[in-house]
Amino acid sequence: MATDTASDTGTAAANEPIYVDDQSQLDDVVAEQDVVLTDFYADWCGPCQMLEPIVETLAAETDATVAKIDVDANQQLAAAYGVRGVPTLVLFADGEQVEEVVGLKGEDELRALIESYTK
Repeated sequence: MATDTASDTGTAAANEPIYVDDQSQLDDVVAEQDVVLTDFYADWCGPCQMLEPIVETLAAETDATVAKIDVDANQQLAAAYGVRGVPTLVLFADGEQVEEVVGLKGEDELRALIESYTK
């Protein structure tokens, strides 16, 4: 039942990251979920690769939905959110952008950030 790529809509299982390909898909995920942690990443980025197991754990263990956006494949979407470096994490709560974190952060710090917005 589980798949390696949850590229469905925001209704995909929230216990694994959802791969987002355009603005409308991201808008749907943000509208349908209470808290969304969006990971803007690049395959060639070392810190992004180190962050990947952390965001996968957060997707599985927190109430947040994790959306992953490849900045190379989605340059316009990255530009729309002012992403200048990767990894950049953008947190949405109740449909609004509430936080932006640039660079590699630890699981505990990101978990605390998510939990400060979950009900």
